[in-house]
Amino acid sequence: MTDHVLTHLSDGVLSVSLNRADKKNAITQAMYTALAEATERAQTDPAVRVILFRGEGDAFSAGNDIGDFIALGSQAAGPDDMPVFRFLKALAHLEKPAVGAVRGRAVGIGLTLLLHCDMVVVAEDALLSAPFINLALAPEAASSLLLPAIVGHPRAFEIFALGEPITGAKAEAWGLANRAVPAGQVDETARELAAKLASRAPNSIRKTKALMRDAERMWSLMLREGEAFGSQMRSPEAMEAFMAFQQKRQPVFDKAS
Repeated sequence: MTDHVLTHLSDGVLSVSLNRADKKNAITQAMYTALAEATERAQTDPAVRVILFRGEGDAFSAGNDIGDFIALGSQAAGPDDMPVFRFLKALAHLEKPAVGAVRGRAVGIGLTLLLHCDMVVVAEDALLSAPFINLALAPEAASSLLLPAIVGHPRAFEIFALGEPITGAKAEAWGLANRAVPAGQVDETARELAAKLASRAPNSIRKTKALMRDAERMWSLMLREGEAFGSQMRSPEAMEAFMAFQQKRQPVFDKAS
């Protein structure tokens, strides 16, 4: 397992920490493999009752590592060959409760991962965004279903279409988080919630979560989203968006259409 993802099991809580603070915890394919392994362990290990996702440093995650991401897009790999889909499948089928702890930026998968958490704690000044359309891409991680279900269509469309960040305080008001607290209290509050969940009847918790989610529907949608995402990755629009990102300018999509 890469040292950019750290795991620690204590009192039934498996803490999974993104540990690439110098890159704002941008996620590489190796990190997706480690995240998948940790999530699969949470599902199958009877010692794990709760999984807690958090980030080291001052950001939860800046999303996908752009260089790694562009290199992946040039390959003709299918979902079965991509570590990110292994992680997404593990999330879709996870029966045990998941908790998210967010400070700083939560971008792209940094936001959509939270949609699979059953409880979320955010810093009041955290900034959450899903700039897929800004990069000429499409939603992933079943977020096209889960985000509108949580915040409603108009707010979800705004998050997707404009790609502008919302604060942790607004995320709580919109139902994306259970608690919005000062940044210095995020980890402590998340651990307290995880400990409470770990103390509850585990089979009852799992059955309750299963009744609230349709794992196969989410996984099927993830594959459909993956097709849209993949086709956009190879599009002139995306090429222009990535070039503009690297050149620190606004993309011009009329030339890419």
